[in-house]
Amino acid sequence: QVQLVESGGGLVQPGGSLRLSCAASGSIFSLYTMGWYRQAPGKQRELVADIVSGGSTNYADSVKGRFTISRDNAKNTVYLQMNSLKPEDTAVYYCNAKRFPWNYWGQGTQVTVSS
Repeated sequence: QVQLVESGGGLVQPGGSLRLSCAASGSIFSLYTMGWYRQAPGKQRELVADIVSGGSTNYADSVKGRFTISRDNAKNTVYLQMNSLKPEDTAVYYCNAKRFPWNYWGQGTQVTVSS
């Protein structure tokens, strides 16, 4: 069992930055692929970025060059640094941990980009 707790969301102006954190507990964090997903109103949940246990990363085309995912296995934490935020980045952001056959979700944190 893995518990995930996100933090760092909020309201930011276009062009601004936020850093999301996801603290994990309950299992061997370093073995899991960690990811950030988001869901905007009326839309399906989509992958933003993920990072495998070895450190390789993957990004949605819409965030490449603006967002950076990283992990600190010593702190059981994954981060999402979001720069140059746009109104279309507004969504609930969810942390995900997966390692076949397990798949865990956090409760989500709201990110709103608006002037």
